[in-house]
Formats: sequence, C-alpha cells, structure tokens
Amino acid sequence: MGGFTEEQIAQWGLTVGVGGFILYMMFIIVQLARESKAGKFGTFVLFLVLGFGVLGFVAKNIIAWLLNI
Repeated sequence: MGGFTEEQIAQWGLTVGVGGFILYMMFIIVQLARESKAGKFGTFVLFLVLGFGVLGFVAKNIIAWLLNI
C-alpha cells in the first residue's frame, strides 16, 4: 500500500490514532468538569486522575525511543 510496510502503517496508526483519542479524552474531561461545575480544584483532580493513562502512554513511547526499541 503506497510502498509502506505493515509495521510502518501500524506504528503510524497507533501514534496518530491513540494521539487523537487522547485529545478526545481531554475534551471529554473538560466537558465533564464544566457540566459538573467542578471548580478549579475539581478540574485539577479530574485531569490528574484521568490523565495518568495519558502519562503512561507518553512515557512508554519516550522509553522505547530512548532504548531504540
């Protein structure tokens, strides 16, 4: 398909697809904070708790890049 290998397509899909999903999740967190009238501290807690998954995904990619995996 266009000179790309299956591995390249999968890596691109993972990076762009999950990246887009993360941005959508951030939008959902903002909407949740607004609708629940969580305030500044409540919004911070929502982003902290729900953002740990994002942090794990980013850390995995950074570690794999540093180790050249």
